[in-house]
Parts: sequence; C-alpha cells; structure tokens
Amino acid sequence: MRLTVHLDTFDRIHPMAFAILWLHRDTRQWSREGHFGLELPESGPLQIDCGNTLVCAPHSMVPMCVLEGLDLNDANEPVEGKVGRLQWCTEGARYPMTGHWRVTCIDTERTQSPNGVFSSEDDA
Repeated sequence: MRLTVHLDTFDRIHPMAFAILWLHRDTRQWSREGHFGLELPESGPLQIDCGNTLVCAPHSMVPMCVLEGLDLNDANEPVEGKVGRLQWCTEGARYPMTGHWRVTCIDTERTQSPNGVFSSEDDA
C-alpha cells in the first residue's frame, strides 16, 4: 500500500511551501513526488514510533519531519482525508516548525513509483 501525503502550512519557511510524498507502508520508504519551498531529498526511509511516522533523510534514521498521529502499523489506518500535525525538524531550523499533513490518496494497486524509488519491488 502506498499513501500520497500533502505537507503544508510552513509560513516561517515560505507562505506557499508544500511537499507531496509517497509513503510505502510495506518497504518503509518514502519518495518526494513534488515540492516547493521545502528542501527535501528525493527519498529515504520511514520509521514508526509511538503511533507517529518519521520521515528520515537518505541513509539515516534521523527524522527530517514527524507526521504526528499517522500510524502505518495500525491495520485500520490510514484513511483518505485524515489530517494531522507535522513537526519539521531539519538541520537549518533552530526549533521544530509546525505544519500539517493530509492523506490525499491511498493506492492499493501494485504499481511502480514515478521516480522509481521503489523499483526493488517485483511490481508489474
């Protein structure tokens, strides 16, 4: 299962800053599918901690942001339209900045990511 998650409301960075991420529940990887005003690498690992999803930098388990309340271990979650608070905690920020996340799409089909990040899967 893959989720499309929209991150926004980062007025301290840029009033129109956003990112669209693909989260792959099974492989615990994420891929950046679109962004403006936020510096994000193309992909990286995900961690789940105490019911939150941590979006980590490539080759690291250090979170760049935390999607509070998005629990990828919960079989009943997520649902399309679910929203929550996001803590942006990249290196340049002295204090974590708050934004919001929203699940915009849940894809249960086995297809490849447009960026090929999940190409290690045997998807057709």
